[in-house]
Amino acid sequence: MTATGTLYLVATPIGNLEDITIRALNVLRQVDLIVAEDSRHSARLLQRYEISTPCTRSYYQGVERQRTAPLLAQLQAGKQIALICDAGTPLISDPGYPLVRSAVEAGIPVRPIPGPTALIAGLIASGLPSNAFIFDGVPPKKDKRRQEYFRSLLGERRTVVLYESPHRILQTLRAIAEILPERPLVLCRELTKVHEELLRGRAREIREKLAVRPAIKGEFVLIIRGAEQPEASSEREELSITAQVQRLVEAGWDRRDALKEVARLCGLPKREVYDAVVAAKLIPKGKA
Repeated sequence: MTATGTLYLVATPIGNLEDITIRALNVLRQVDLIVAEDSRHSARLLQRYEISTPCTRSYYQGVERQRTAPLLAQLQAGKQIALICDAGTPLISDPGYPLVRSAVEAGIPVRPIPGPTALIAGLIASGLPSNAFIFDGVPPKKDKRRQEYFRSLLGERRTVVLYESPHRILQTLRAIAEILPERPLVLCRELTKVHEELLRGRAREIREKLAVRPAIKGEFVLIIRGAEQPEASSEREELSITAQVQRLVEAGWDRRDALKEVARLCGLPKREVYDAVVAAKLIPKGKA
């Protein structure tokens, strides 16, 4: 019986071609086939390191489903295959999940070859807390859903890392400025490349800097600081509770939902949050 092959997930540079590991180069040279997100884009990397392994078919969003089965058949026949994306680590906001899932279900070994990823590069250079963070990919494209998404971050205490395109970065910064106006954030552009740039400040300030440029180019990593921890004393805690409810209501939340959300975030009974809001005269008693 022929032994199955192995699927390697190989991280490649996000800009600077020197950011590739020796192990990654060895795997790319030794496998039978390289599957790239765009074989034309990956040709530059392969030529730089004189890698002659066949890389003839692209595996991008839109063709994943139809190309997974043939690749799985090659793995089952004993072929060693390396999956790479245009830049960074496969599957991190890039194609590859259907192939990995199918390989796992078929009992085919999957081996990660770690390396660059833009979200980690941006996070560690941001100066924002990195002990607890979430990566949420790309924010919603439509205005209403984008607004809803950033409202959901009002109580998020972890640092939030996002990707964004140059075509939508101004709209995204506008939404953040409206809903999270005081949150410190860092916008990373063209990480590891010649024109690498990190902009720090509030969303409105960064948006103003970008808006006056004749053109906005490059890919962006956006890092947003999480919400502050509630104050310790009961008096300050009460102020914090009422401020949180007020902010949610101003952002468009239903009053009842705002009370429930703040109670959840603070780990308090809803009644206690309600009493604090009534005491602060934000709502009349019996209205929520």
